[in-house]
Amino acid sequence: MLELETKENMNKTSDQVTRKQLIADFKVVIADAEALLKATASQGGEKLLELRARAEESIRVAKISMVETQAALLVKAKVAAKATDAYVHEYPWQAIGAVAGVSLVIGILIGRR
Repeated sequence: MLELETKENMNKTSDQVTRKQLIADFKVVIADAEALLKATASQGGEKLLELRARAEESIRVAKISMVETQAALLVKAKVAAKATDAYVHEYPWQAIGAVAGVSLVIGILIGRR
């Protein structure tokens, strides 16, 4: 049972890392798109102006979505931290055993290299 909880926590952690990396990559894309829009600001043409307007709107929507996603991740991380803290305080020896088991597995895997 404890091993299953540990695996679930590890999956959640890797999920959070993946999401955080995705958010960081998304910020870079938005910054690059904004720089491109600024660089083409002096270019004329009706078609280009329409394209720029659509791109600016897309960036605005993406920024809002990113902020909402970050807020949701922060809330989930706080909930997970509180749950982990409560579990460790309620079952300290089980938590120590779980950490020792995970450490042993990591040590064995590193030793194989």
